[in-house]
Amino acid sequence: MTYKDVYAAWKADPEAFWMEAAQAIDWDQAPSKALTDKGDGLYEWFADGMVNTCWNAVDRHVEAGRGEQVAIIHDSPITQSQHKITYAELRDRVASLAGALAAKGVTKGDRVIIYMPMVPEALEAMLACGRIGAIHSVVFGGFAANELAVRINDCQPKAIIAASCGLEPGRVVHYKPLLDGAIELADHKPDFCVIFQREQEVAELTEGRDVDWHGFQAGVEPAPCVPVEGNHPSYILYTSGTTGAPKGVVRHTGGHLVALNWTMKNIYNVNPGETFWAASDVGWVVGHSYICYGPLIHGNTTIVFEGKPVGTPDAGTFWRVIEEHKVASFFTAPTAFRAVKRDDPKGELVGKYDLSHLRAIYLAGERADPDTIEWAQAVTGKPIYDHWWQTETGWTIAGMPAGIEALPVKIGSPAVPMPGYDVQILDDAGHPLPAGELGAIAVKLPLPPGTLPTLWNAEDRFRKSYLNTFPGYYETGDAGMIDEDGYLYIMARTDDVINVAGHRLSTGGMEEVLAGHPDVAECAVIGVTDQLKGQMPVGFLCLNTGCNRPHDEITSEVVKMVRDKIGPVAAFKLAVVVDRLPKTRSGKILRATMVKIADNEDFKMPATIDDPAILDEIREALQTIGYAKG
Repeated sequence: MTYKDVYAAWKADPEAFWMEAAQAIDWDQAPSKALTDKGDGLYEWFADGMVNTCWNAVDRHVEAGRGEQVAIIHDSPITQSQHKITYAELRDRVASLAGALAAKGVTKGDRVIIYMPMVPEALEAMLACGRIGAIHSVVFGGFAANELAVRINDCQPKAIIAASCGLEPGRVVHYKPLLDGAIELADHKPDFCVIFQREQEVAELTEGRDVDWHGFQAGVEPAPCVPVEGNHPSYILYTSGTTGAPKGVVRHTGGHLVALNWTMKNIYNVNPGETFWAASDVGWVVGHSYICYGPLIHGNTTIVFEGKPVGTPDAGTFWRVIEEHKVASFFTAPTAFRAVKRDDPKGELVGKYDLSHLRAIYLAGERADPDTIEWAQAVTGKPIYDHWWQTETGWTIAGMPAGIEALPVKIGSPAVPMPGYDVQILDDAGHPLPAGELGAIAVKLPLPPGTLPTLWNAEDRFRKSYLNTFPGYYETGDAGMIDEDGYLYIMARTDDVINVAGHRLSTGGMEEVLAGHPDVAECAVIGVTDQLKGQMPVGFLCLNTGCNRPHDEITSEVVKMVRDKIGPVAAFKLAVVVDRLPKTRSGKILRATMVKIADNEDFKMPATIDDPAILDEIREALQTIGYAKG
């Protein structure tokens, strides 16, 4: 079947399409129907089915005779160690942990916060919660105490599972003091905390509250899988909200299982038994969907990687992991490849490794600029597929359906909408725009299985954030266009479309031009307030390692490039060279914070920022061109 056939089959009968996909899941009680319309824009999938996530991700593969297959490979270049866990071992470990949680009173519907680094135990904690019907909320390991406290207050966990520490190149991140500080700050107190002690740092346990990971499992009965309703929350994942209060994205169990299982073959083109690697973190949605759940539900081997794209030990670490573990499909963020490209611009390290098992590389997390895609294609010789989705959706909105049909790649586009997503480009009044016109990207309701049905304890906020702007649609918050072949182009977050003297311009389009300069490794464009034109674009350039050319030569060249490719209408006249860009730990550039610095506005320090000191460097760079004067 072609992509068009599959998409048309979904559109003709969405219920039948998803009921058929649901047959790949083991149900304790099969759902009687796919979709429940609760009215007023709210929907649920497979609500009356009974099912268990852990059974589908672990036990059923053991029962099917595949217990000796490796489920999880832990590869940590930081500790220079590797560890493999089979499906049979994973079942026993998860059942033991789940039994210990149950013995301490954690039951179906209770919340458990997980605050851990990239170790297999993080996945075991997630699966153990799923085994007994508890709802987990993973908080990125090393998150600041006050941010963790906000999440404790919002989801009110009965227990918190944490590690003693996380490891970064050259330093140990002390988790336990952050956890203690968060509990002190929070109004809600957990009944108990489970601490996984790492040998790099053994934390002091608080008597009466903290239990040791191994100690509290001693002599406890392993827990069986507890069937839950299809609309029972599997997890809550907090995404940063514009108001500073985090939004708790809810994921229902049934739709989550069905959708993720469908994606593994149809999008990522892997077969059960093959190795799939998403180089992300369990604290982000990619880690939930494609380090933990998707690969395991589908019966793949997944990699938990504790390292960085560069510096652990060098820019060849990705290629080493792909060779050693025979990775068939690889998923990372464009920012990771930009870091690799900056350190190894000619891709010389790729040649040292055998990538013959690798079929394709998938990029997501932010816009993949054409320059990075072309570089990755050239040095690896593999297809590079950009795809686009969000924490809220949990899986691909638009991408390459490589397991159905490898469509032509159009660089700059994450390809086509997946079945389940009726993607429209709307004007400010909510009217669909013709092909080729820039507008707000929205998805006609209902959203497919596996996407958010609501926000945790915040239905009004859910409506306000996603449903109210365009009635009958989910508002993505992104701007873009669809071409005459149905390919989607994501140009910017809606608030990154700037208005220069009445012209709506995409900062992403300008970034694309800047990234094409041979000396530019990475860049960002923001719109700063301008008395005359409303907004003016300013470019920030990070140069390739070893580039010694005068900065003013490079900045004047990129100004000319934008003028030549986008035109004088862009009014692009200002660019500065900086050593690095402010980013979240998942690699997203903090453009909105940069705008506030430029415009001398107050801002809240982003909780997910990788290194706050970078903001001072950005302020100084802006001051050299007459902004951020204070």
